[in-house]
Amino acid sequence: MISLKKNFNIAQFQSLIALFVLCLALALLTDNFMSTDNFWNVMRQISVNVCISVGMTLVVLTAGIDLSVGSILAFCGAVTAGLLKNGLSIPSLNLFIGFTVLGAIVAGFLIGGGLGFVNGYAVTKFKVPPFVATLAMLTMARGFTMLWTKGHPITGLGGSFGFLGTGWFLGIPMPVWISGLVVITAVILTSKTRFGRYIYAIGGNENASRLSGIPINKVKIWVYSIAGLLAAVGGVLVTARLDSAQPNAGISYELDAIAAVVIGGTSLSGGRGTIWGTVLGAIIIGVLNNGLILMNVSPFWQQVIKGMVILLAVIIDKSNQKSE
Repeated sequence: MISLKKNFNIAQFQSLIALFVLCLALALLTDNFMSTDNFWNVMRQISVNVCISVGMTLVVLTAGIDLSVGSILAFCGAVTAGLLKNGLSIPSLNLFIGFTVLGAIVAGFLIGGGLGFVNGYAVTKFKVPPFVATLAMLTMARGFTMLWTKGHPITGLGGSFGFLGTGWFLGIPMPVWISGLVVITAVILTSKTRFGRYIYAIGGNENASRLSGIPINKVKIWVYSIAGLLAAVGGVLVTARLDSAQPNAGISYELDAIAAVVIGGTSLSGGRGTIWGTVLGAIIIGVLNNGLILMNVSPFWQQVIKGMVILLAVIIDKSNQKSE
């Protein structure tokens, strides 16, 4: 019994130990990894992934997956930028609608939530496997982005909007504040509400949840909608930081999000994991990316290394499940 208890505690701190070892190694191998400027640079970089990964965690907890978050991020960022700079013109009605910063952001959020709703509806009402449904949305949202932008960046969005991506408040970058708010909200949602208990129950045993009267379809639709909304939040942060909506933004972001979720201890089988674990996983991915760049590692090798880290995390997860 004592041995099992010790193993359980070690498993609980695997990600934290990995982060400590990674930081120690990078501190020894690079000159400026431990600098204050680099610390805030890493925190700004991971803020977007944290937002996306939190939404991904909710989906994975229900034993689903969302491959469309990167494309939704790009489309929502482009829509926000386009509405802010050019407004919305409907020539057939001789109508022009201008948008404030807040109005453009809300429009982007609504589109993100709407696309997530479509994912959830396809998964629940038409029984499309989550992998296929979100893969289709990945392609559609990327196409919508190209149609909206005509393949060209949308730039010159103004200082008020740019403040969300580059500004500071009380000595902390705005993206960190925003991602922190997302995390706190998600933690409360998953640990203190009936909806959160439903999410874990569905991932743990969907048949038992159905017999218990849990509205499975409704919960799943909400989960995918939230994932789309949080991808839109990430899109606004990326666009504000670059002062530009790029047509190819968000490519492979879904992979970093899945990596953060898995490294953070959330089981791909659903029903087990925490938001805090995902945040830790996102930090590990961010530190790894930063360290590889500081060491001038080829971008191609960076992809190989990240893939190996994801594979290792899944192997560890499966090993932990077998030992329970």
